[in-house]
Amino acid sequence: MPEAKPEPLTQSQKEQLEAELAELEGPRRREIVQAIATARGFGDLSENFEYHAAKNDQGLLEARIRTIRDRLDRAVVVDQSSSAGGVVGIGSTVEIEDENGELITVEISSVGGVSPDSPLGSALLGASPGESVEVNAPRGSWQARIVAVSPPA
Repeated sequence: MPEAKPEPLTQSQKEQLEAELAELEGPRRREIVQAIATARGFGDLSENFEYHAAKNDQGLLEARIRTIRDRLDRAVVVDQSSSAGGVVGIGSTVEIEDENGELITVEISSVGGVSPDSPLGSALLGASPGESVEVNAPRGSWQARIVAVSPPA
């Protein structure tokens, strides 16, 4: 089995995942168990839409819990001081200008932002304001100029 790839996260991103996990394993899991129990009371399970929907929701919930647990098990909290000097790092908010002059603001984050493993994220990591980077996207390469870098919150 291949070595599990580390998941770089800022401390706040790790805390966000931990909070989501607590919500899913606590109140959300109890709601689904209750929905299944209620649906069972409606009779024949083979034609019981509510039961099948609740079981489907339970499967999706358990899959999300496994995903979050895996990410937290592989989590490596990154040193945010490196991106405080204007260099793009995990958790940085970056304002870029594309080839058409359009300004785009992105956060480098695998938790609700641009993944550091994506074409854009990997092109921006380590760059500084004023630099131009080439983004090798699946639909073709394009240039982006870094306008500003804000350190992680």
